[in-house]
Amino acid sequence: MMRGLIVLAVLFVTVYGKEKFEGHQVLHIIPKDQIQLSLLKDLEDMIELQLDFWRGVTDVVIPVDVRVPLHSWQPVRMYLEAQNIEYSIMIKDLQVMLDEEQQEMNSTTQTDPPRNIDSFNYSTYHTLSEVCTCTLFGALATERIQTPSLFSVMLFIRLFPQIENRILEMLKITGGTNRPAIWIDTGIHSREWVTQASGTWFAKKIVTDYGTDPALTAILNNMDILLEIVTNPDGFYYTHNSHRMWRKTRKPNPGSSCVGVDLNRNWDAGFGGPGASSNSCSETYRGPSPHSESEVKAIFDFVKSHGNIKAFISIHSYSQMLLYPYGYTTTPVRDQAELHSLAKKAVEVLASLYGTKYRYGSTIKTIYQVSGGSVDWAYSQGIKYSYTFELRDTGFYGFVLPANQIIPTAKETWLALMAIMDHIYKNLYASGKT
Repeated sequence: MMRGLIVLAVLFVTVYGKEKFEGHQVLHIIPKDQIQLSLLKDLEDMIELQLDFWRGVTDVVIPVDVRVPLHSWQPVRMYLEAQNIEYSIMIKDLQVMLDEEQQEMNSTTQTDPPRNIDSFNYSTYHTLSEVCTCTLFGALATERIQTPSLFSVMLFIRLFPQIENRILEMLKITGGTNRPAIWIDTGIHSREWVTQASGTWFAKKIVTDYGTDPALTAILNNMDILLEIVTNPDGFYYTHNSHRMWRKTRKPNPGSSCVGVDLNRNWDAGFGGPGASSNSCSETYRGPSPHSESEVKAIFDFVKSHGNIKAFISIHSYSQMLLYPYGYTTTPVRDQAELHSLAKKAVEVLASLYGTKYRYGSTIKTIYQVSGGSVDWAYSQGIKYSYTFELRDTGFYGFVLPANQIIPTAKETWLALMAIMDHIYKNLYASGKT
């Protein structure tokens, strides 16, 4: 009966043009026992409610954050209160926060392309065009002219034109050929803007600190760093122009009115298992088959052809965690002791800057079960140092982290990345499948 009332409450709701979020609230819920956990999982499965779980249902006492559209607020409130599930309001009106975010972006827009990397504004959020070759990458190319032996901008691959014909671009920071490499990607989930913003700051840091930071210089004298800042360009463009909270790609799904695939469920690592959805309308839709998505296939092909990648680091938000495989099974990885010890070291050095506390451990035991994840796939290919970062915060702002936290987030994350990269450089290993 309750579910029937909920369905009626959300019928005939259609939004035209740029999605607005007036009256949308984000609730913070901590399930107290297994019964409440089960009830929240039932709520999570009610696709007709159009709920957006920013932090999904995982375990007792682990927070759940969920965006509730205005038209679903009353039935959701009735459901929670009828089941004696306590909640607090984390964000009272999401649109107010998004308006503030947009106003801040408008006030800091650069009318002219940056002449060099120092003139790019790293303390604000940027659109796809501002991050692409014509602006940030163009400024970085200036550094390439000055230090041609170190830096190159590499065109990664063009997406299939039946999607939206955007380009995946990767920065290859190199000083030689056929060298071991460290892969870092940001923005696989398009709404996680602090990740792409951090990625731009990482690019500047790498280029400017070479030759002055002994640890980074030693790494780059022996290894390449491969940095993909916008891993989901179609989705990222869509978050700026149509739907700020969009997570997936923009690929149409045959036979469905729902669009997009979760790129972090599309890899051949426990593909199709728990922690991913077969429903094309779900935020965690896995896609029709492993590596079916061009964004994933591009990385898959590059990693396989490269053959000498020693680390695969994927940067997400939010929750403040550092995770290693596996996400799809509770079976420990062979290198768990080393990965755990290195994660501990990385989060400790991260916390040394501003006191930001991270949890760390295997994905499945620290956050939730994830099937078809990129980091699990990378580890299965013999890339031992495979990690996922979940950046700030832990539930005050969620995906709408204020721009004044971009640089602090990037700086503290860089310390953790350097701890990991330095360890890798000093502990190189022979390639081979795990």
